[in-house]
Amino acid sequence: MEERVPKHDVFQAIADPTRRSVLEMLIDRELPVGEISEHFTISRPAVSKHLRVLAEAGLVKERKVGRETRYRLEPGPLMELKRWLAYYDRFWDNKLDALKRLVEDERE
Repeated sequence: MEERVPKHDVFQAIADPTRRSVLEMLIDRELPVGEISEHFTISRPAVSKHLRVLAEAGLVKERKVGRETRYRLEPGPLMELKRWLAYYDRFWDNKLDALKRLVEDERE
């Protein structure tokens, strides 16, 4: 069975502030597109397009309940982002250590 390659990667998907807000809304619960749309000034079709990008990146899953489509967060793909950011933790740790030494040297 061939693995499906996402049309959008996690980085592209979370680049937009609206999509990040949608992900935050879905952290604790599953929501229909209508309820998600109520939180934004953009149109419902525009929200649906954002949800499609998130789904194509594997960040949300959709489920039909009657005539309604509900969305829920799939946090797994965010691990790719976490691993990438963890690489840069070393950079900040080194910078903070250098700042600490500088401040301590000035005190002496």
